[in-house]
Amino acid sequence: MPTSGGITQARQRLGSEPLWELFSELAAPVAEELTRGAFLGRWRLMAIDGFEWDAPDTGENAAAFGFSGAGADEQGRPAYPKVRVVTVSECASHAVVDAEMGGVAGKGAGEQALARKLYRRLEEDWLLIADRNFYNWAGWCTAADSGAALLWRVKSDLRLPVLGLLPDGSYSSVLISPKIGGKARQALIEAARAGDDLDEDKARYVRVIEYEVPDRDGDGKGELIALITTITEVAAAPAAVLAEAHQRWEHETGNKQLKTYLRGPGKVLRSKSPDMVRQEVYGFLLTHYAISALICRAATEAGIDPDRVKFKRTVRIARRRVADPAACRSRNRTS
Repeated sequence: MPTSGGITQARQRLGSEPLWELFSELAAPVAEELTRGAFLGRWRLMAIDGFEWDAPDTGENAAAFGFSGAGADEQGRPAYPKVRVVTVSECASHAVVDAEMGGVAGKGAGEQALARKLYRRLEEDWLLIADRNFYNWAGWCTAADSGAALLWRVKSDLRLPVLGLLPDGSYSSVLISPKIGGKARQALIEAARAGDDLDEDKARYVRVIEYEVPDRDGDGKGELIALITTITEVAAAPAAVLAEAHQRWEHETGNKQLKTYLRGPGKVLRSKSPDMVRQEVYGFLLTHYAISALICRAATEAGIDPDRVKFKRTVRIARRRVADPAACRSRNRTS
């Protein structure tokens, strides 16, 4: 039987690159046309979000990933370095189809910086859904230039001038580079109101959908939700349909599946070097992808939403099957 030391040495010989290549080749959307909640018109519903994982407190991990401000020990320093992972996943299946990794400290360590690398790899038939922490001018432009449709929630302090009211209750607006202010900004707004062609390095047309979430016994805050989208034609996707689609942003569910049901609640990654941390994370992403794809296929065949199939229960079944000596013997005889 292989020892834990032998497995560690084999992992070190392998490195992280083969798992990255396997993930890059394998990970793709798995929902089919009949999968419930997978599409809005011609667009496949996709989502972006990020999460952090604790890594062992070694000098190499600390230097590569850094520490966040949460979870300080008695000496006032966070207990563990953290690796940040930003992923694009399919809304219906929660299958992760692309990922970028980095640290939590230093230049380029934020979610938005990692997300910009992912935006360049979006597909034209995707509708990418994002929550309000992802919007910035540079990121929006990079994602829009990919050809994918966008539906992002934005913060309440983003200035969205009303260019015209639309019959479905949404309104047309314009995003302007934050570098432009004063009279130049106002001139761009007036040009947009006149329907002029805009220099996309300075301003871009968008459509805005606003709706309110009522406070029901503490469920919701009665806050106004503002969404911006590149889908400017009402007939292509009415406001109510887009608002409902944004609620398919369930990326946090996928994050919970990875961090709680696969790795285990509150547990720290095992790897003591940055390359092994990356290898381990790609291992988890591949495992999560395989289980999500299995759930999606089963749900599609049964005609139900994949969300109705319990991920935690599926993991337990898979683990019992892998650990079952009888199943192993059966597979050996078959092979």
